Amino acid sequence: MERITSKVLGYDVDLLSFDDAINLVLEKMHKSEGMQIVTINPEIIEMAKQSKMLDSVLNNAELVVPDGSGIELALKLKGIQQERIPGIDFAKELINSCAMFQYPVALIGAKEDVIQTTTRRLQSEFQGLNICYNRNGYFSNNKEDEIIQELANTNPKFVLIALGAPKQEIFITKCRKIMPNTIFIGVGGSFDVWAGVVERAPEFFQIMRAEWLYRTIKQPERIKRIYKTLPMFLFKVIIEAIKENGLFVSKSKEK
Repeated sequence: MERITSKVLGYDVDLLSFDDAINLVLEKMHKSEGMQIVTINPEIIEMAKQSKMLDSVLNNAELVVPDGSGIELALKLKGIQQERIPGIDFAKELINSCAMFQYPVALIGAKEDVIQTTTRRLQSEFQGLNICYNRNGYFSNNKEDEIIQELANTNPKFVLIALGAPKQEIFITKCRKIMPNTIFIGVGGSFDVWAGVVERAPEFFQIMRAEWLYRTIKQPERIKRIYKTLPMFLFKVIIEAIKENGLFVSKSKEK
């Protein structure tokens, strides 16, 4: 499948449907080809502008799906009607596929009780699911090499990392150095939702592309972070869209 992308503030975002994205990843799994999947949102883009390591991850990831509603809006301003692909739903469907094809899955992240509850619930939900490795996300940097080797020894096809951005994306690049044929995805707080520790936004908020608003209502401490990110992101994507649509003429071109 030929990769079709559009840039949002300098970063490629894949343009494809939810089902096509699933099929693309499954094709890689069937061929034992590895890839890093990034579920991109405005916060990750703003982080990447400040981090060379994350910038490199976004520029080299084989699949970048439009997770945040802000990304969907940025593409719409360019005249691109791209459906949002929520990372939590995307990852869950890939787990379902792994169960059907009996591909081993690994989970890393969250607290110990959360990772164990997530493991039990996923195995209960998806008959035959083989979770070959799980590990909580509370480990120091000097333990990373040991954990990566433990993970590699279990030979998973699909690995979900829930360490939060940008830590999970950078950790994945380290894993891929010795596991080039494995599929990796960063899933943020998904384990907390699957374990029932955190409630996902009701369907109304999902349909209205306002899950971020629901999370902010539930977690007011997020306001400061969102306030610093979203307004500037929206301003930048509007300017980018104006430039690309030919509505902005620089003074140098007017002369």
